[in-house]
Amino acid sequence: MKIIEDKYTNNIFENIKHIDEYGNEYWYARELSKVLEYRDWRNFLKVLNKAREACKNSGFNINEQLVEVNKLSRRNNNAIANTQDYKLSRYICYLIVQNADPSKEVVALGQTYFAIQTRNLV
Repeated sequence: MKIIEDKYTNNIFENIKHIDEYGNEYWYARELSKVLEYRDWRNFLKVLNKAREACKNSGFNINEQLVEVNKLSRRNNNAIANTQDYKLSRYICYLIVQNADPSKEVVALGQTYFAIQTRNLV
């Protein structure tokens, strides 16, 4: 754990956490995918879909845990495009890191971070 802590800290997950007007915390999937070092969105979507299935199978309402949003983003040529993203609850983030590539050090840190934080909410 010492080696992981030298390179990564829990702040990487806290820094991308958002709070809505009702005080609910959430993370954007695209931001989380970058923190978890997924270069391609399509590869991260595979992990997200596994987490979605696990969430459904555990009896949680997926619509409360994962909400599709569209954001406008600027492309390299200054064109504006509509980009698919998701607002993620802490629980679905936990499921995502459980299904992410375990060979990545940051995934191990994410597994610990979201397990501890999710347990604190219960």
